[in-house]
Amino acid sequence: MSDEQTETGTGWPEPAGPVRPGGPAGDPDPRPDAPDPDELSPLAPQGPAEREPEVPAEEAGVAPVDDGSTVDLSAMPRSEAPSEPVEEPVASARLGRVRWSTAGVMIVALLALLGFTLVVQLKTTSTDPTLGATRQEDLVRILSDLDARENRLQQDIRALEDSQRQLRSGEQGRQAALDEATRRADELGILAGTLPAVGPGLTVQFESSGKPISANRVLDAVQELRGAGAEAMQISGGDRATVRIIASTYFLDGENGSLVVEGRRLVGPFTITVIGDPATMRTALNIPGGVVASVRGDGGNVTFGEREVAEVSALHVPIKLEHARPVS
Repeated sequence: MSDEQTETGTGWPEPAGPVRPGGPAGDPDPRPDAPDPDELSPLAPQGPAEREPEVPAEEAGVAPVDDGSTVDLSAMPRSEAPSEPVEEPVASARLGRVRWSTAGVMIVALLALLGFTLVVQLKTTSTDPTLGATRQEDLVRILSDLDARENRLQQDIRALEDSQRQLRSGEQGRQAALDEATRRADELGILAGTLPAVGPGLTVQFESSGKPISANRVLDAVQELRGAGAEAMQISGGDRATVRIIASTYFLDGENGSLVVEGRRLVGPFTITVIGDPATMRTALNIPGGVVASVRGDGGNVTFGEREVAEVSALHVPIKLEHARPVS
């Protein structure tokens, strides 16, 4: 290795700079406006306006060389940084989304099940099997009976309002009060069974062909008639014995198919005479699954007879009260 290589430390000789030619060719141009030969040299440094722009190493396609002089501070550990890996929060977020999706599906399923249950319950409660099996003619008759009952109640309301106005009308108030008290006494006497009554009505006869007519069947008939607007009733047996039916009347099964009413024994067939609207009361007894259907299901029979003037003549013996007193 030569001394020149040793001095430069590269092991290779340094390239020699441009040498100005000597002799006549190397003398300076004698013209006053001639350019400086150093400026014309290709190795002469250029000014700021003539300097070429620098191109980043990445755009030039040359990989940058790490000479160790640059330190990446982001790679250095920090005391506040968590020790867990960076991928764990991402995995936790994905797991949270999966859990939320599963919970949402279960909530939707529970809501759908609840809605289905409510619909089934609504259909079950809103459907009456008795009315669903009723014929159209029976439904029309029931509706007509309800309308007639409403009209009757409206008439009663108007009558009571007229009585109230008469009681407040000055000079006629005393006579109106007396007439109203008499009318109320008659009504209460009929309801209590202490006065006879006449009017349009119906007779209902119960006959048995094997199994006797039970007291429960007769009681069901009385309740249906009361609900249909019956105002006065009495029951008689085959031996012409008659008993007035009031609110406190009771029925018991007797011996050999007989019936005990208010302590009096009646033998069949049994006939109930009732005062009220005949069509309404007959419809109430003929409702599917009602009294007539039950008696015929036991092997008996029920017959009806409409009366323009039905008479309820049997009287109830009033009970002497020992403990109850009117409130004044």
